[in-house]
Amino acid sequence: MNLNFDSQQLAFRDELRAFLRDHLPADIRTRMRDGDHSHIREDISDWQKILHRQGWGAPAWPKEFGGPGWSKPQQYIFDVECALADAPEQLAFGLKMVGPVIMRYGNAEQQQRFLPRIVAADDWWCQGYSEPGSGSDLASLRTRAERAGNDYIVNGQKVWNTLGQFANWIFCLVRTGNGGKPQQGISFLLIDMRTPGVKVQPTRLLDGGFEVNEIWFENVRVPMGNLIGEENRGWTYAKFLLGHERSNVAGIGAIKRELLRLKQIAARTQGETASLLHDPIFATRIAQVEIELRALEIISLRAMFEAERNSAPGPEASILKTRGTEIRQRISELQIDALGEAALTIAPRIDDDTPRAMLDYLNLRKLSIFGGSNEIQRNIIAQRILGL
Repeated sequence: MNLNFDSQQLAFRDELRAFLRDHLPADIRTRMRDGDHSHIREDISDWQKILHRQGWGAPAWPKEFGGPGWSKPQQYIFDVECALADAPEQLAFGLKMVGPVIMRYGNAEQQQRFLPRIVAADDWWCQGYSEPGSGSDLASLRTRAERAGNDYIVNGQKVWNTLGQFANWIFCLVRTGNGGKPQQGISFLLIDMRTPGVKVQPTRLLDGGFEVNEIWFENVRVPMGNLIGEENRGWTYAKFLLGHERSNVAGIGAIKRELLRLKQIAARTQGETASLLHDPIFATRIAQVEIELRALEIISLRAMFEAERNSAPGPEASILKTRGTEIRQRISELQIDALGEAALTIAPRIDDDTPRAMLDYLNLRKLSIFGGSNEIQRNIIAQRILGL
């Protein structure tokens, strides 16, 4: 299932495939294929450094900020081919979230200070948005930042922080003002995780892993120079970032990879009269999800070009987030159905092509919740696209 690319785009794809074949370390590829996260920090960082040396460390960034200046089709091809090759997913928190915010709303000093370190994998960023009681209703957040001379003093708690146990920087939404709508008193602050008063506590997830964390701030002193844009205007920057996050959550490349694995599992699994891949009922279920993926792929490319014209993702990002997460979850469910009782072993590998299906299934329950729950995304679609 491929779109029609022109000759230059096909040449770029071939160059990329050769690079992945020759430069993606075999041990990293194997761990990613097997769902082995025991070296996840090193694997992501090492791969980012390899890409940086090639000049490909920030695929979506313009040349002026250290990116390759690729077209939207090139960026799309890069994401899909890396996923199909089982390369580690680049850390989105720096490259696809706070990086674009700093480019657009940060001052020159902040751009020079932070952006090169993101591309070079010298800094590991995480996100401080959700709080206890402030998930989908993010504007109700209570973490406070109060001025003290040339600093802010930050107190509060963040939850569902992904991979924050590895991070040395966190971008946070904090409350700096009162009165009016809740959104009017929020600021966007960059906080060094090594500052005294920052405490990180990993949380065990349903799959047994420690992917997310709770983070506490107790009298954490943050220089005012780490404020992005204007005080109390952080909600504007937060919405800009969330558009990027929701667009990226769609994960077309990862969905294609898992669809391919689903077909491989089905081809090896015997049904009543033939393999599941040729069983009329199961093959129809695969075909349906593949059709939905094709439609999502087209919407994704349209949204990419629209974002390029507007310099920011539009409400279409909510469609991508909702449909992408639902399709990914459905493919995971089909993998479990195809494997049957074998999936219950939760073995590291069932064979060369089968992912840790049950662990993936359990982990992917989060997709329809994070980045703004799918219920909230449907409200956004109804209001901003359908005009309801």
